[in-house]
Amino acid sequence: QVQLVESGGGLVQPGGSLRLSCAASGFTFSRSTMMWYRQAPGKERALVATITTIGNTNYADSVKGRFTISRDNAKNTVYLQMNSLKPEDTAVYVCKAAYLISSYWGQGTQVTVSS
Repeated sequence: QVQLVESGGGLVQPGGSLRLSCAASGFTFSRSTMMWYRQAPGKERALVATITTIGNTNYADSVKGRFTISRDNAKNTVYLQMNSLKPEDTAVYVCKAAYLISSYWGQGTQVTVSS
């Protein structure tokens, strides 16, 4: 059974940091491209960051220089380190795995940036 379980969300003040985790099971994590998406209220889901099987990364312009995606294949976990958070980063953050022709989604974790 495939599972992607996100954690690490919460309420943080502007300028603060959070680290999200996504623990994967039920598929070959090390051979999967992993992604973080986010969906803010009233907006479409948007791609935030991607990390390939060999560690290449890509980011949305809105988070470049502030967010870092990483992976630990030994722990089947992908991370999103978020620094210098802004109110506009408030959203549900969801991880996605792309493996061969399949893709899998987690349930998401809420991140709220507010003073």
